[in-house]
Amino acid sequence: MNTTAQSINVVSILGNDYSIKAPEGQEQTLAQAVQMLKASLADTKRKYPSLIGDKLLVLAALNLCSQQIELQQAHQEALDRYQEQVSATVDVIARTISNS
Repeated sequence: MNTTAQSINVVSILGNDYSIKAPEGQEQTLAQAVQMLKASLADTKRKYPSLIGDKLLVLAALNLCSQQIELQQAHQEALDRYQEQVSATVDVIARTISNS
């Protein structure tokens, strides 16, 4: 990934160059996203060697999206568990205070 004086990042994906302007301070996030996409493309290509171009890109993007959805669901489940634990602790404290 190259950065010009105008803060435009040029990324190469599947042999095509794309000029992308990242918000100030987000250049590292863009670089990480590009690396993640390239890794996903390589993994998808290994699994489906006959895919090329748009079909490869779409399948890789769908795989990344499904991973993101799974992470969001796991995160929400963890938050729900923590909320239940906090609520149970608050209930115990409230009962202890009211019994004193």
